[in-house]
Amino acid sequence: MAISTTDSSNWLHLGASAFFRSHQAWYLNQLRKQGNKRWHMALSNIRNSSTQKTLQQLKSQNGLYTLETISPDGEHTYETIDAVDQIILWDSQLASTVAVGAAPETKIISFTVTEGGYFLDDDGHLDLTHPAVQADLRDEGEINTLYGALTLILTARQQQQSGPVTLLCCDNLLQNGDSFSQGLREFLVAKERQDLVEWMEDNTSAPNSMVDRITPKFDEALYARLEKQGITDDAAPLSAERFARWVIEDHFVSERPPLEEVGVEFVEDVTTVEEAKIRLLNASHSGIAWAGALLDKRYIDESLTPQITSWIRDYVIQDVLPALRSRGITHVQEEECESVLARFGNRGVRDTVARVSSDSIAKLHGFIVPTLKDRYHQNEIPRATLRLPALFFLFMQQHHAGELPFSYEDRAIDSVDFDAIFSSADPLTAFSQHPALFGSLRRHEALADHLGSAVEEVRVVLQPVSEGA
Repeated sequence: MAISTTDSSNWLHLGASAFFRSHQAWYLNQLRKQGNKRWHMALSNIRNSSTQKTLQQLKSQNGLYTLETISPDGEHTYETIDAVDQIILWDSQLASTVAVGAAPETKIISFTVTEGGYFLDDDGHLDLTHPAVQADLRDEGEINTLYGALTLILTARQQQQSGPVTLLCCDNLLQNGDSFSQGLREFLVAKERQDLVEWMEDNTSAPNSMVDRITPKFDEALYARLEKQGITDDAAPLSAERFARWVIEDHFVSERPPLEEVGVEFVEDVTTVEEAKIRLLNASHSGIAWAGALLDKRYIDESLTPQITSWIRDYVIQDVLPALRSRGITHVQEEECESVLARFGNRGVRDTVARVSSDSIAKLHGFIVPTLKDRYHQNEIPRATLRLPALFFLFMQQHHAGELPFSYEDRAIDSVDFDAIFSSADPLTAFSQHPALFGSLRRHEALADHLGSAVEEVRVVLQPVSEGA
């Protein structure tokens, strides 16, 4: 769509995540380094979350921060990111966020709220029974969801005739723009805002996109590395892997920055890239994290034991590649599995098992179940893929027993009654038949038996290792 030629355009991002700062903000910074400073970025949170402290730190630093990137061979580089012009501190009515989002100069509103922040079921429909969604439908107190925040912003744009705006999802969801749009429309219909749904048809777009850059939680050791570089006054630095990729469908209803000049790929359809990445990278990442927790490992790289590495290779080669080919996706080769494993094994990144395993309910449902479905549809038993939900079953069993080595965080935890599952006469069957976990696949007559075999295999292989650790 149209490249910005005006003196100034605004880009509002919702969700002050580390990933946003290492990815979307980094790309805009690359563009600015080339001399293109037309785009001004504002950063806000929609909830009073733990990242509020980060916003306060960034505000005191005029939005500047240091990004450390680490290559697989251990090379560290450091750069100052100067992409965020306005820090909007959270307030209970989101007044400042709405004001920026409603401004005619704002052409893009992007967001990172994690996979669990969309509250979608197996069929892509919004879970209208979720307490957070219910609270926003009833306008009960503070905003709880992205949908509630965008309702306020888009209503203000509608009333002020602010013009078109592109809504850009930057989370790991299949068809993320379409999935988000479906959830927002269903939220507005439930809120009896058909007028806003109709206004959106002509005034918004939501391109699908694929985002990729491993960004761990902050580690205090970063301060010591920065000090060696002579950087002693940054309270909000972060680290990420060297690799970065962003693919976006070029379906912008408004102006956009020429990010293709700094490596962003604009395409007509992101499906093939997105399907491959989510199944190959995200699903594998989750499986490694669950295994790491069971092995009492702290970091992803140290969770890649020979056994876990072998299981991930089996998953990709035996199930993911045939599943993708059945969908006409033939560009992914076995070598890409080794590239992904090398990224996971980057010892400099120090990505934690706790971070990667968060929001696992949505990850199982979104990253792993599609491959199970495809392989069953091909009349194959997906034994290699079944190890992943088996790992998750044992992971949640430990969580339920209070035996995980960290505090597990999951925004969708209320959608599954794990107390009922693990106190039932047959926990495995209860687990395999839960709609929030397996969706329509729960009705497959052999799923519980196949999953039971996988759980037993995983338990036998991992238990001696963990007991001898």
